[in-house]
Amino acid sequence: MPHGTPDEETTDHPHIPKVLTSATQSPDFIPPKEVIFPPYLLNVPLNPHGPTEIPQKTVLDYSRPDIAYKWKEYLPHKTLTLELPLSPYEHVDPASQADPEKKALFAILNERKDLTPCIGTEVLGVQLSQLSDIQKDELALYVAERGVVIFRKQNFVHQGAQWLKEYGSYFGRLHVHQWAVHVKDHPELDVVFRDSDSSYWSSTSAGTLNTTKWHSDMTYELNPPGTTFLCSLTVPKCGGDTLYLSAMEAFDRLSPTMQRFLEGLQALHVGINQYTIPSATNFVRRPPIDTVHPVVRRHPVTGRKALWVNPKYVTKILGLRKEESDNLLAFLFDHMQKGLDFHTRVKWEEDTVAVYDNRMVQHSALLDYPLEPRHLIRVTPQAERVSF
Repeated sequence: MPHGTPDEETTDHPHIPKVLTSATQSPDFIPPKEVIFPPYLLNVPLNPHGPTEIPQKTVLDYSRPDIAYKWKEYLPHKTLTLELPLSPYEHVDPASQADPEKKALFAILNERKDLTPCIGTEVLGVQLSQLSDIQKDELALYVAERGVVIFRKQNFVHQGAQWLKEYGSYFGRLHVHQWAVHVKDHPELDVVFRDSDSSYWSSTSAGTLNTTKWHSDMTYELNPPGTTFLCSLTVPKCGGDTLYLSAMEAFDRLSPTMQRFLEGLQALHVGINQYTIPSATNFVRRPPIDTVHPVVRRHPVTGRKALWVNPKYVTKILGLRKEESDNLLAFLFDHMQKGLDFHTRVKWEEDTVAVYDNRMVQHSALLDYPLEPRHLIRVTPQAERVSF
């Protein structure tokens, strides 16, 4: 049964919610008189009363019937709307109900191979879509322990958008991003779509020496994501991997003295960086927030501690002078990014699902491939408020 309290219910049975969503309805939304369309969106007529779903520009016009693409239902859109801030959410982690030995899950894993000693496992011979609730609980625990678990040859995304939301809701309330593109009419399903070097995603690393952008997803939220599902639809022949690092191992490598010092600190996570560009063009769902979280967080089930700072969202450590904060953050970021012995990477194939615990790892996409399409879907359940 899904874990948590829904904001909205989609169900045939009033007491058993199928989809837990953070989305809020805004049927009375009226678009601004002047709407600036960003260059990566199509300029389409706006709904005069209520939200408007706007397609992202693509090299090919996939709306044409003569253009064959089997994943048209998952093409990226953005919603012109305005919603309330996300409400607080009380999360119960499915892993808390799991058998510590994970016997039900391991009984059906025909083949599993650890990618490194401390992070990453690849699994063959099992379909995520066929897991029982007991096995889902054990999956949440397994992912928390290994950081990221990769499942190949999955029929996961083939089940459809509504099914994906119901599946993801078992692991927590589904996050709706404040600005990212998503599946049409399903804002809970984030879309990663890049099909040309002139697309929006090509500009995200403009002026930098590489495309590596280490982060955990949406750490500025009151309830950042937990067990997350990143699913490949179309991938380039080579490149476009996703890097992962273990923030648990990064913490463990520090001296006991440094660990104790960090455990008493808090850091500011800001959402304004993701808000500034789309806000200039009216395309944000809700105002940004800043949130203070501990520098070190503890997993609610495993008890493992992890560094909870990243260069994308964290701007300062509270209680320190600017120079002290800047230098301490620079040290921690450098430590995590250079620790190749607690890194791994996902080399994408079609129908791959990477399940990762956003609380315990950081990741970065790589934009190192040419004009080939790269199309992924992310299902992003929220987790508990951060605590130590």
